[in-house]
Amino acid sequence: MISKNAGKKVLVALSGGVDSSVAALLLKTAGYQVEGAYMRCWSSGAYCTTDTDQADAIKVASKLEIPFHVFDYERQYKQKVIDYFFSEYARGRTPNPDVMCNKEIKFGLFLEEAQKRSFDYVATGHYARVHMFDRGSKMDDVNGHKSKIINHRSGDGLLTGLDHQKDQSLEKFRLFAGLDREKDQSYFLYKLGQKQLAKAIFPLGRLTKIEVRKLAKKFGLPTADKKDSTGICFVGPANIRELLLNKISSKEGEIVDVNGEVLGKHIGLPFYTIGQREGLGISKNVPYYVAGKDETSNKLIVVPFGHKALFKKSFLAEKADWIDGRGPKLPQKLEVKLRYRANNVLATVKTTLPGRLLVSLEKPQRAITPGQAAVFYKGNELIGGATVTSVVD
Repeated sequence: MISKNAGKKVLVALSGGVDSSVAALLLKTAGYQVEGAYMRCWSSGAYCTTDTDQADAIKVASKLEIPFHVFDYERQYKQKVIDYFFSEYARGRTPNPDVMCNKEIKFGLFLEEAQKRSFDYVATGHYARVHMFDRGSKMDDVNGHKSKIINHRSGDGLLTGLDHQKDQSLEKFRLFAGLDREKDQSYFLYKLGQKQLAKAIFPLGRLTKIEVRKLAKKFGLPTADKKDSTGICFVGPANIRELLLNKISSKEGEIVDVNGEVLGKHIGLPFYTIGQREGLGISKNVPYYVAGKDETSNKLIVVPFGHKALFKKSFLAEKADWIDGRGPKLPQKLEVKLRYRANNVLATVKTTLPGRLLVSLEKPQRAITPGQAAVFYKGNELIGGATVTSVVD
């Protein structure tokens, strides 16, 4: 029997990790014409793992017997992600480079390259799901909704149930959290729109990390036991302060509590983020955390753990991106996630100016930080997101 996916070409972003390896495995077993590609975006620093990761990606492609490519995006990555990263810190904000990397590199340059090479789709190892909503009928999950492991008489196989066969001009694509709530990565994808989601496949959307590891071992993938990557997208576990010290100039100042008592000295306001505990050099019986920055006096304001100054109930956000391209009718109540792995909290979201939002939380949240992503959900569905600009109260 010929697979309904036969003839459909998918370019998988092989990172050299177990997740993208299993994504490629699932797609090949489902009948797609699969090829793999590694993106070289960073190759400097003692923490860089590019050469090792590329070598592992090659091993995976060889194991799966799929063609393999290498794309050099170092120049573009520096311009579109790293320069943004440094400029945000220089402004005293805490950016999320992974969000920008997904928009500009993985679903920007990489997707463009795939389309130039006549691929129908791109795929990654993100734990997220795409639903395709037929405007004339019902919603159909196209990224692993029917995923399950089955046994054939001829041996073990996988059925992913991915279906992009419908006329996409009649469809609206919706983004949902991965079913493994511990690994869900939808938070980092909020800047994707209809054009990107129409061409994206996330095969791991309905799998847990445990299941992914089991599949990798079962099929003998060389990345089965490889540890998950950490740190900045493509850069790895970099020392953020070390990176910033080489790029940002600033002056030392005082570290003070909310009463103005001097507790120490800081090396420059851009090198600290709201909620930070490590690296303050404060000798007290209780831990202290960064609660604010006074740019005028060049003072870093800290408070002890649990202090009310760390908890805020409303904030402003800008540069909103909506999955459907239009966004919901505001004001209305949505759930908001303020950092990866944080719990969603209910909030009233309203427009103050075009592209500018006021978000009022039902429960105060700790360390709301300018520069970070505020991502909006309705249940498991990601609606869109925006960048926090300032805390109101």
